[in-house]
Amino acid sequence: MSRSFAAALVAGAMTVGGVLVGTAPATAAPPGLVIENGATQPVFDRDAAIQETVYVNSGMDSDGDGSTDRIAVLVIRPEETETGLQVATVMHASPYFGDSTAPRGNLIVPAHFTAWYDDYFVPRGYAVVEVDMQGTAGSDGCATIGGPEDVRSASAAIDWLNGRATATYSDGTPAVADWSTGSVGMIGVSYAGTLPIGVAETGIDGLETIVPIASISAWYDYARAQGIAYGGFGSRYPESLARYVSSPAHDAECAARYTALGDSADDATADMNAFWQQRDYRDGAASVDASVFLVHGQQDGNTKTTQFGRYWDAIAAQGVPRKLWLHDGAHTDPFGSDLTGRDTVGRWMDHWLYDIANGIMDEPQATIKRPGGVTNTYPSWPGPVTSTDFYLGGPGTGAAGTLLTAPGPAVNQSFTDSRGQLEFAMTSQPETAKPNRLVYLAPALTTARRLAGAGTAEVRFSATSTSTPLTALLVHYTDGVPTRVVSRGAIDAKNHSSLTTGTPLTPGTAYTVTIRLEPKDYVFPVGSRIGLVLVANHGEYLTTDMSAAGVTVQLSPSRLTLPLTS
Repeated sequence: MSRSFAAALVAGAMTVGGVLVGTAPATAAPPGLVIENGATQPVFDRDAAIQETVYVNSGMDSDGDGSTDRIAVLVIRPEETETGLQVATVMHASPYFGDSTAPRGNLIVPAHFTAWYDDYFVPRGYAVVEVDMQGTAGSDGCATIGGPEDVRSASAAIDWLNGRATATYSDGTPAVADWSTGSVGMIGVSYAGTLPIGVAETGIDGLETIVPIASISAWYDYARAQGIAYGGFGSRYPESLARYVSSPAHDAECAARYTALGDSADDATADMNAFWQQRDYRDGAASVDASVFLVHGQQDGNTKTTQFGRYWDAIAAQGVPRKLWLHDGAHTDPFGSDLTGRDTVGRWMDHWLYDIANGIMDEPQATIKRPGGVTNTYPSWPGPVTSTDFYLGGPGTGAAGTLLTAPGPAVNQSFTDSRGQLEFAMTSQPETAKPNRLVYLAPALTTARRLAGAGTAEVRFSATSTSTPLTALLVHYTDGVPTRVVSRGAIDAKNHSSLTTGTPLTPGTAYTVTIRLEPKDYVFPVGSRIGLVLVANHGEYLTTDMSAAGVTVQLSPSRLTLPLTS
């Protein structure tokens, strides 16, 4: 609970539904929040809510024009805040409000905001604010795509809500958030879910919780797979995104800065560098004071599950209060249609922003929405899993390869790269040898096995070229047919010893690489088989390496390692 909200409770409080809730001082006595069954109730009139746009002094000059950037903040709050009610704030910060069908560029206030947050939270006694990231929509400055200026844009709004920053209305008169308790929860999808993670690592006072949905926790892992660019991310991606989100009013003055973003991405090598390191928010996990409700789709091909998995590990190591919600969809907000899930988010905000003792932290930590509509919950995630090794074995009867529980004989197997090979061809007919892939199958399962976390494929190999990707696919097979590609991972073999410096391969020389697979929570049912497929280029997944040719794998030391439970 923020200090400002605690002060409001001391100044005047009332008991509604058996729960102490904050109101204005007794002399004003406005309506208060209504709490039933540990949740705020929709008793405030959304249509009567106050809407206003303010411009917050950010304290930065991202475009170098000598003037402090003003950050546009669109506010909607219960009408009762005009007569003394103080409320917490749900914040949605984004660079994309400029493409909204609502006319954000000239700051005409829309009748409805761009997500479900205002319709849900304002009637329950919250303010909702939308923050235009610097250089976008109504804010000054230049977009920097994950840089510290992004973080400062949202942080400035939090400072204003806590009385630490100034703001004005469009006519220049001061705008004071005297209706704010100072408690803020950030929420958003994709880039708008990434900003909360970046702000949280600053440890800013007043940010009590974040709900990142389909979000990025490290921009390098968003654009790169261990030294090789994902498909669509190998052509000056930060520059193209900056130009896309930039407000037209800032395009000319920011043009050189946007070009510099493209230069800094270093597409030629796709190695880790200072540009990407600055945009890694996981390394600030020790400074996170906010709780985290992490939400991700397990089939998200845009913001891959690497983003939630490695961030979860980072905050878990710091003991951050946390909750996980995984759904079986792609790059989307599952709460747009899941009303029960939406209420879970509401109770989470109630607990962390209004200190309501609703028991949500005593409930299972992880909710997993599985294929077919099945929902599993777990007291902790990933829970008690066993690191299980499967060693690559030679051909069995009619099979291309096997997965063994112990190292097998020293056998080599080779394949030739095919730049145009599709994933269906890579994974289909697993018991048939094909020239452009290697496949290894475990025996049919006699008990169901649950994968929870990130696996690895350690591969001992040599190549006929000085450069090649190595791609690993973890596949669920049913009766010889691929049911699902459960997880993927890839590495540029030149980065076998370092992500910051690639070294050309010496043809015929043996190297060992560890391919990090995307974290997942998936159940392999009885009778299914776990399969590993190895290829070089994967044009549907990665930027193509034109140098790739032949690869030979040494089976005996090579292995697949999975975090499994029965």
